[in-house]
Amino acid sequence: MTPVSARQKYHCPACGAEATWDPAKQALVCGYCGTVSPAKLESDGSIIREHDLAAALRNVPDSGRGLDTPRITVKCQSCQAVSSFDPKVVAQRCEFCGSAALVPYEEIKEAIRPESVLPFQLAEPQVRERIRTWYKSRWFAPNKLGRRALTDTLKGIYLPYWTFDARVEADWTAESGYHYYVSESYRDAKGNTATRQVQKTRWEYSSGHVSHFFDDELVCGSQGVTPSLVRQIEPFPTTELKPYDAGYVSGWTVERYQVDLQAAAVTSQQEMEQQIRAMCSREVPGDEQRNLNVDAKFFDRTFKHVLLPIWLLTYTYGPRTFHVIVNGHTGTIAGDRPYSAWKIFFATVAGIALAVLLLLLFSRMKN
Repeated sequence: MTPVSARQKYHCPACGAEATWDPAKQALVCGYCGTVSPAKLESDGSIIREHDLAAALRNVPDSGRGLDTPRITVKCQSCQAVSSFDPKVVAQRCEFCGSAALVPYEEIKEAIRPESVLPFQLAEPQVRERIRTWYKSRWFAPNKLGRRALTDTLKGIYLPYWTFDARVEADWTAESGYHYYVSESYRDAKGNTATRQVQKTRWEYSSGHVSHFFDDELVCGSQGVTPSLVRQIEPFPTTELKPYDAGYVSGWTVERYQVDLQAAAVTSQQEMEQQIRAMCSREVPGDEQRNLNVDAKFFDRTFKHVLLPIWLLTYTYGPRTFHVIVNGHTGTIAGDRPYSAWKIFFATVAGIALAVLLLLLFSRMKN
């Protein structure tokens, strides 16, 4: 894997302090004096490369590993998430679950270096406002949720992702069912002879071929965020990826992938197989089908390792901890939340009362 060059540090041109990436200004900003750095993070003409999957599974050279900038890496003993951050940051609690059980993480071999990144587009104030709106829109949530769910635990994190491309050629065979109707005589409840239409199915052999190209199929490499929540804030606009530059992650936490390339490749192929089977199923003619068989062959399989932005809110309500995540580029929100037992009870009672009232009205109209 050919590495993409990245600068080690970003100094403010005015005061010399370290500058970090600001999503609101889409530039490097000095946290000390507020100077916006004129430097643009478009690297040096580097391009985002797709890498041959089969070759990478055999061997990834050491030159394609690491984040190419000094980082401290820790592992949470509670949720097992592995995070890296700037050396100047003192990590006291896990960014994902809030646990204080953090230990230094030593890798036998450094992780595969990300070669592209989707920079944060939404700044913290924008995200806080979206979360407040999200609180208010939750049906059956306690009235006090918006006040008691602490938003001061909001953290911006780059999640590790794998993207996969593949060209698939699939032959399929199936039995197509065509409906037709025949007249049938029968006796009704009074013993009278009547006629009705009965549906029958004629089965015929059918076959076909489907060609499809999968582009940037995402597999999340995170273990710190609930997979079901992550799925809800996808997709990320991978067409807007930038070549990896350490400046984009300056001042931000980066999670080290826990789902490695081999496991992610297996997951990706399984998901592609499910999708290609659904495509073949849609090609089968007739009114219904059975015994669908798909023979799919994969070609030109490639991958890349990317960093995608999320905002993560961990809040406590009562004895439980809940999570809300926000797509750092599109603003899509997904999250856990508590439910109000009283609201559910009164809604149930109201539903039952409405059903009884409708039955009474229907009974009177009938009489």
